[in-house]
Amino acid sequence: MASKRVYYSENPKFHVAVDCIIFGFDRGELKLLIHKRRFEPAKGHWSLFGGFVQEDESLEDAANRVLKELTGLEEIYMEELQSYGSIKRDPAGRVISVAYYALIPAHKYSDEYSKQYGATWVSLKDMPALIMDHDLMVEKGLSRLKRRTSTQPIGFELLPKKFTMPQLQALYEAIYQSKLDKRNFRKKILSMGILIKLEEKDMTNSRKGAFLYRFDKRKYQKVIDAGFHFTI
Repeated sequence: MASKRVYYSENPKFHVAVDCIIFGFDRGELKLLIHKRRFEPAKGHWSLFGGFVQEDESLEDAANRVLKELTGLEEIYMEELQSYGSIKRDPAGRVISVAYYALIPAHKYSDEYSKQYGATWVSLKDMPALIMDHDLMVEKGLSRLKRRTSTQPIGFELLPKKFTMPQLQALYEAIYQSKLDKRNFRKKILSMGILIKLEEKDMTNSRKGAFLYRFDKRKYQKVIDAGFHFTI
């Protein structure tokens, strides 16, 4: 039996990892899911969640695995962000990391996973320093999120299925980190014809209450097919 030929044996070997920038929206704030690293190097320091790519999985499969193990959720909105390959980025050895950013509805995230993995939601306003180049990843991820939400309705991934107009505006203000005119925002978002107004009301913040809305993916697809461009 012929022996298996070895290719690339003269080239150096190193690790490939994925790091996940996990955004959530809770109580009017855009938040990031991080943890204190449980192993060296940088044990005990704040870090993004990540892991090494295994031989039998693609980059995307590895990122999905990390997210599933951490959140228990599937079909999460996720996008590849950028590769980080500085020679000395990891003091333990030569590691190239591919960063992904993901959007998860914070209300669906179980506290059990927080206990198991030591995960903590932190406001972007109070984010601690992260290990290695993770701060750069978050900065890049937030920049990408701002661009994407201005031209695509991915922001709805961070909200419950039913939401109020004030909640929707608070989400965009948190992402853009600036105030939006209430009347103009409401007029613009309703003119798109992609929301369904429900008969239900959220009565938690006032006696009068606020009507609940739902994002309609079918309507959005129809208007996109007709040449509509989503812009906020």
